[in-house]
Amino acid sequence: MSLPGAAWAQQDANLAVTTEVARAAALPDGPSVAEVIGNDVHVRSGPGTNFYHCGKLYRGDRVQVLKSQQGWSCIVPPPGCFSWVAMQYVSINMENPTEGIVTGDNVGVYAGSDYVEPIHSTSKQIVLNRGQNVKLLSEEKDDYYKIAPPEGAYLWVSTQFLQPASSPLGATPMDIVTGPNTPVETPPTPQEIRTESDLLDTYYALTKLVKEERDKPMAQQKYTEIKEKLKVIAENKEGGRAARYADFTLKQVERFELACTVAREVELQSKEREKLNEKIGEARQVRLAQIEDLGRFAVIGKLESTSIYAPAAGQARRYRVLDDSGKTVCYVSPTGAAAGLDLENFVGHKVGLVGEIQPHQPTGRAFVEFSEIVPLD
Repeated sequence: MSLPGAAWAQQDANLAVTTEVARAAALPDGPSVAEVIGNDVHVRSGPGTNFYHCGKLYRGDRVQVLKSQQGWSCIVPPPGCFSWVAMQYVSINMENPTEGIVTGDNVGVYAGSDYVEPIHSTSKQIVLNRGQNVKLLSEEKDDYYKIAPPEGAYLWVSTQFLQPASSPLGATPMDIVTGPNTPVETPPTPQEIRTESDLLDTYYALTKLVKEERDKPMAQQKYTEIKEKLKVIAENKEGGRAARYADFTLKQVERFELACTVAREVELQSKEREKLNEKIGEARQVRLAQIEDLGRFAVIGKLESTSIYAPAAGQARRYRVLDDSGKTVCYVSPTGAAAGLDLENFVGHKVGLVGEIQPHQPTGRAFVEFSEIVPLD
């Protein structure tokens, strides 16, 4: 007896549901190791297809499953996955620059994705408190640090693409979350250990020089020689931790240089204005006034809001200024007469800010407290 097309379709659907239910039932209730049985399987920030995906798994990959619910399995983040944490709540340990120390309480850590901007990564994985450590992955974006998922941070994958692994959890302690392209690390040789130790000594000496430069006025800070030496360490294939630390510090120094460049450009503008005042006669007073008007600004650029630096009690809201390419030049905050203005009318527009430039320690950029704002577009 043959079945009509609709009946066959219903039978196939019932079979698929039965298979998925059976596979989910086959996974233990508690922690276990599972094997991926599909390709391009999305790892998601939560238990459902409405959550953004954070990476992919492939047939044969293994994951550590914590629990399963309604067709989704909670897993330990596989290699390559990462999280985001707000920069304002993390300070960097210069003795170990791949380590960040949380400086606030109830600090949210959010599931990271290469396909979702940090500000839109809304799936909170875990909350950290003051004094806890995070592993920095040498990258920052839009006021967030990219970090390795802390212990207790989890992701999700559809249970239909998992099956119990053939070997128990204890039998493969290092293979639980190994991806298809993860290299196998071999123990370092005695020569490599000596090389790493020597380079670490050099690295720590360079970090002291970095601190000495940062203690100087911004106009006097010079990092060229320090950068060259850090680059040599970072590119040493036998450098181990020293190479990783140097690479991270090198990126920090580049941010410090950017802040110094902004300060020097402002100082240069001031000196050039003084020279113009000496050379330009009465016949060019109108033009001179225009030049002086631009020169009095501490910074010029597009004013935008920032979601990171929310004002504390009694403090004015903070903003950031972008250059023509859209990069953040510095953070700013109104003071004096400007504190009473409705600055939302200026957001998205090019403005000139009159105020005082200061170093901004959390980001290595400049910070401007402005008392006057002038629209320039």
